[in-house]
Amino acid sequence: MFEIRLCRFVDFFYDLTLTKMRKDLFSRYIWIIDTIQRYGKITRKDLNDLWKKSADGDGQDIPTRTFFHYRRAIEDNFKITIECNQAGEYYIESKGSRNDRQFSNWLMDSYAVRGVLSDSSSISDRILVDDVPSARQFMGSVMEAMKLSRKISFTYHSYTRSIPETDILFSPYFIKLFKQRWYVIGRKEKDKSIRTYALDRIRVVNILDSTFEMPQNIDPATFFDDCIGITTNQGEVKRISLQVQPRQAKYFRALPLHHSQMEEVHDDYSVFSYRMKLTDDLVRELMYYGSSIKVIQPQELRLMIQEELKKTLGQYD
Repeated sequence: MFEIRLCRFVDFFYDLTLTKMRKDLFSRYIWIIDTIQRYGKITRKDLNDLWKKSADGDGQDIPTRTFFHYRRAIEDNFKITIECNQAGEYYIESKGSRNDRQFSNWLMDSYAVRGVLSDSSSISDRILVDDVPSARQFMGSVMEAMKLSRKISFTYHSYTRSIPETDILFSPYFIKLFKQRWYVIGRKEKDKSIRTYALDRIRVVNILDSTFEMPQNIDPATFFDDCIGITTNQGEVKRISLQVQPRQAKYFRALPLHHSQMEEVHDDYSVFSYRMKLTDDLVRELMYYGSSIKVIQPQELRLMIQEELKKTLGQYD
């Protein structure tokens, strides 16, 4: 069942990333964070009463010393600070980089989904998720190599090749999740180029004895800052303006296309502005919205969209 596979994948990811944190403790941390976030502000007594009713509390109080230990651990592991105001109410304050916050949110959301799905087996036929390519077979090996700064060799079968490419010597720098697929980014040793490989297309992985050093000029948290997706280039960052119809603008506000997004509201439309590089992933993303958006600038991006539209129309000649 899809929901079972999703639960197993989340468990698998915890096994890889939470080596310093027992799963029962992780569950308690998530419960505390989630409860305080849902209530906004909550007293120690009210939090304790809810804890006793929860599966993690099992009718027991949270000792004061234990609660403060949990607060410190939550800040260390999730970059989330639980503050207390003069009224004795606890509330959440997030710290750390944008990437830290994104990862923490993803991990907590995944855990929450896992818990709901695990408790909903009686209605499993009414819970639908996409059957996405799995990365779990070799993710463990790739992440182990990253932790040890070891190079790997692997076989890769891309969608564009009929024959797999074998014995790829590679230094894995970091991994990225995009559109429900995991990718590893690093250096292909044969030509010293930075490459991106989908983990679900990897067939065989060997961790080698030879090591690598993380380049000082590559910061995983900012590597894709000027792009959408998993493709980047050496081009300049461009100012991009999109004219968006009111109905679609609501989605853009709720789900920004990029973290640089700015909006200028007009009577019959909105103009969303960005600072990004022009990549294939950006073109594909914009074409997804069809006639509900129009590229105002730059002209180079307008021409890229026009060229793709011509190719598409050519399929129907």
